[in-house]
Parts: sequence; structure tokens; C-alpha cells
Amino acid sequence: MEDYQTYGQQSFSLPHDMVQLPTGGIFYKSKKKSVKVGYLTAADENIILGSLNNSAKDGVVLSLLRNKLFEPDLRPEELLTGDIEAILIFLRNTSFGHEYNISLTDPATKEKFNHTLLLDELNIKKCEQKPNEQGYFEVTLPKSGLIAKLKPLNMWDTMEIERMTAEYPQGRVAPKVSWRLNKQIIALNDNEDRGFISQTVETLPIGDSKFIRNFLNENEPSLDLKRVAIAPSGEKVEFDITFGVDFFRPFF
Repeated sequence: MEDYQTYGQQSFSLPHDMVQLPTGGIFYKSKKKSVKVGYLTAADENIILGSLNNSAKDGVVLSLLRNKLFEPDLRPEELLTGDIEAILIFLRNTSFGHEYNISLTDPATKEKFNHTLLLDELNIKKCEQKPNEQGYFEVTLPKSGLIAKLKPLNMWDTMEIERMTAEYPQGRVAPKVSWRLNKQIIALNDNEDRGFISQTVETLPIGDSKFIRNFLNENEPSLDLKRVAIAPSGEKVEFDITFGVDFFRPFF
């Protein structure tokens, strides 16, 4: 454990530890492979309890990250999903221990049963492709043949898409696929003009759109959150670890 001497405008020691980032920092300017993260305190309990009546989960997570990430050159909004998950798991483990009890449904009997997993046994998902020094992937789109530079969405990107969706006129379908592509695509055939990219996205074949989505899902470094439990009937139950209110349930 270390002490962090300068946090915000104040100068005092705050207990913290180092958290390894699943991305290895390759998508950030600082290139930091690990970050200083403080421990949850009584003050943070207010934020977590507030999540019970707050449907904007990202807003609650952002508040926690702003309180607990002690890195002046890395803003919480810049973090990718996998790194956020690693920090949330650290916060939970150091407050409540590694055991995580969840409720699942037996597929044979449809009855609920409890399952316990250990959060310190999670592994980093292996990815075949690596980004360049700028944190961009370069791929050839299978249908159009365009060469695309891609980046995964960070927390700010995700929150902005959610905001635009909430503000979109009721009764109309928000173009979330186009919004995501516009944020994920940095250049097409080395053309970084945002107007050109936006126009091309609207005519991009579905096969290319699906390719981009699958490619980034498979190659963004993150924790492997898929798990398998054995139900009382002996059936296997596959599930993903999620980070909703139940993740911090011991507070309640």
C-alpha cells in the first residue's frame, strides 16, 4: 500500500493500492499499465446507496471513479470498459472480500439457487490483434474494402451516446449504430475528415458494421466475465458477471 500526496487541491495522504489495467494502458496517452486507486470509505457509501434510486448507472460509476482514481493525467471518462471493471472489482474486493454471491435460475426446475464465485480468479481476455502506438486498430472492411482505423469506446463516448438517445424525439428510433460507428472509426483510407466518415457510415454495408462491432468486442482487452455454474439439477448455467446494484449489495 502507498500514500498519494496530492489529490485535487488538497495535500494529504490517502491510502491506496496499484490496480493492473487489462488494457495495459495502450489506449491512453500516459501508457500507464497500472493506476493508483483508493479504498472505499464511508463517504463513498452515499454514492453507492444513491444508485438504488438512480437509473443512470454510468453516472454512479463515474462519481466513484472520480473519488477513487488517483491519477492526475488520466481522467475517469477516458477509461475503457475493461479497465473500469478491474477498478470496480478492486474496490469491491478490498471492501467486502473476494466472494460474490449471486442468484441464478436452474434451467431444469426453473427454481432459483445461490452460487458463489471468487472475483480474484478473473483472467484477462486474450486478444489476437494489437493496436498501434496511437491506440488504433487498422483493418480492411470485408464488404467495402475500405481500410479503417478503429478505437474502442471509452466511458465518455458511451455516456454521450446515452445522452443523445435520451434527448432524441420520442416515437423515433435513435440512430445509435451510426453514432457508435462515428466514434469508433478514426479514419477511412487515411481520411480523418469527420464529415466524410459520417457520410460513409450512413452507406456502410451491414456486413462491415457487424465486422467492426465483432472485431472491437473480440480485441478490446478486458476481463473474462463469462462464468459457468452447476445448478442443483446438474445442469450447466452460463452467465456473465455484471456491475449493477447487486455488485455492491453488501453495503445494504
